[in-house]
Amino acid sequence: MSRIGKQPINLSKNINVSVQKHNIYIEGPKGKLSYKLSKNLSIKYDADSNQLKLYKVNQNKETEKLYGLSRTLINNMVIGVSQGFEKKLKIQGVGYKSQIQGKDLILNVGYSHPVVIEPPDNISINVDNNTNITIKGINKELVGEIAARIRSVRPPEPYKGKGIRYLDEKIILKVGKAGK
Repeated sequence: MSRIGKQPINLSKNINVSVQKHNIYIEGPKGKLSYKLSKNLSIKYDADSNQLKLYKVNQNKETEKLYGLSRTLINNMVIGVSQGFEKKLKIQGVGYKSQIQGKDLILNVGYSHPVVIEPPDNISINVDNNTNITIKGINKELVGEIAARIRSVRPPEPYKGKGIRYLDEKIILKVGKAGK
């Protein structure tokens, strides 16, 4: 039994919600998102308490799997259109740097060529001091995916710690060769 699925989703006053059969549309100050709900679930909007609540149409394993997941995805949409999401990355290494050219992110991280990453339309990337990268957007999944794609260009290596890492990520360094 999902404890997450049972919880109602609280909405603030500046968020508009429309439910049409199995489609839910959420609009807020930062943008608009939509989600297609499974046929095994239904959603009700209570205007008095300004909450969304998920219900199971039938009891089976598939419904149990999607119950908590759908509630979390819809809650992330509500947070995204009201506050937004952001991930921060840090580049560490001698000569490693990044810059913004137009909307594209250009990474110089030890390869013979610069690596160009083109973000989707609703994602913004900012660079501070050539080494700090901030990814912002309203879709949590997309923000995390772009951050992971940037990190995968040069993940931190375990001997010197050079590479691209999340800001709060701790790298455990290995000991190099022991001398005589």
